[in-house]
Amino acid sequence: MAKQYETVIGLEVHVELATATKIFCGCSTKFGAAPNTHTCPVCIGMPGSLPVLNKKVVEYALALGMAANCEINRYCRFDRKNYFYPDNPQNYQISQLYLPICHDGHLEITTENGKKTIRIHEMHMEEDAGKLIHDEWEDCSLVDYNRSGVPLIEIVSEPDIRSAEEAVAYLRKLRAILTYTGVSDCRMNEGSMRCDVNLSVRRPGEPFGVRTEMKNLNSFQSVERAIEAEYRRQVEALETGEGVVQEPRRYDQKTGKTTSMRRKENSADYRYFPDPDLPEIYLSDAEMAEIRASIPALPDERRMRYMQQYGLTAYAAEQLTAERWLAEYFERAAGLAESPVALCNLILGEVFAQITLRDTAHTGERGPEALPIAPEHLAALSDMIGTGKVNSSTGKKILAALFDRDQDPVAYAQAHDLFTLTDPAVLEAAARETLEKNPDMVKTYLSGKTTVEKALMGKAMALTRGKADPEALRRKLLELLGKQG
Repeated sequence: MAKQYETVIGLEVHVELATATKIFCGCSTKFGAAPNTHTCPVCIGMPGSLPVLNKKVVEYALALGMAANCEINRYCRFDRKNYFYPDNPQNYQISQLYLPICHDGHLEITTENGKKTIRIHEMHMEEDAGKLIHDEWEDCSLVDYNRSGVPLIEIVSEPDIRSAEEAVAYLRKLRAILTYTGVSDCRMNEGSMRCDVNLSVRRPGEPFGVRTEMKNLNSFQSVERAIEAEYRRQVEALETGEGVVQEPRRYDQKTGKTTSMRRKENSADYRYFPDPDLPEIYLSDAEMAEIRASIPALPDERRMRYMQQYGLTAYAAEQLTAERWLAEYFERAAGLAESPVALCNLILGEVFAQITLRDTAHTGERGPEALPIAPEHLAALSDMIGTGKVNSSTGKKILAALFDRDQDPVAYAQAHDLFTLTDPAVLEAAARETLEKNPDMVKTYLSGKTTVEKALMGKAMALTRGKADPEALRRKLLELLGKQG
């Protein structure tokens, strides 16, 4: 029955900007400080304090809007969104309702169903709230205002998304653009990129259904699972006649279900009005041109170039351009490597495997610090593997050692005697010893059960401490086995 329903999804993404100070005061935005140490009268809402707009926030908003193909409001302003909540010390949030800085943009995503354009309704600037900390042991709630006043951009999509796969693809593309332009570090585990999912279901061709809003999802996996869970819940509610109520909901990772939070307010409840303490923003031609010139080559442009310049597949190019630091790292290393394709395969395979293995916090996020190997050293290792100076197994060992302490892989291989053994006499000796020590396996092979060849190869490689040229050793084994037959 569920297959008869279509999912309709729109995303609201909140992104903390990479400014050194908050949006309306000079307090630090650095993450992880002791509670309530990055505060002042402005960001904790003391009477008589006045906001002063951080110009960098406007520049970042413009850069993101241009990169996401948005129209720009050359004149915009801030509004007050009035509501009471303990982490909102002013009892209002400074945001943009009537004249957001950017609107009517779009991003192109790629899924297994092909390419699709997701429209962006608007982007607006606003301030973040503080953070409530619920202490179950003391039965109380505490407030940390360090985050209060941290600058945000909220990106609101149109309801063009039809699956969890499309939602994640859109978020990944948006995250790539944010990191390329330097607007945000997008560390979802630190809350600098958060997502609200507006979701409804309908039978194809029917009007939109009643939507719910799943709040504050901070990982791609959470977004995917929350969409699937809420889809099932809404379909079941419609099928049983219960119906769907418009409301904010919370996704619980442990139960895999969504639960109601509170009644959903609408714009009238917030009593928006222009903020009287902040002047309007006017953007000149010179300011617009300066921001546009500062935008680097974006993921789509780099992906096409990698396919043409390096001969990479579309998938490989997509993976390497997902984040700016990784693309720049690859370009530096590819300029030194004999085979950019081999280097790419090493990064997407063993390098990513090492990064995942060492992600003890299980954040699933990659940053420059996750790859502590100099580009020239990774290029040299790629060449060593590609030319057969070390085999793939030994290459993995060297790579792990470089993650522990970055160094010249050639010097490391020399110091630890890791270069591939290619001497025919040495390989023949290892092959002969293997056959002599395993007569039963030889007999099995000669009886026609050639699958035992892999086991013999494993024993022969072990005799060379994994350093033999696998193909040359295999040929020698087969040659000697042929003589015994």
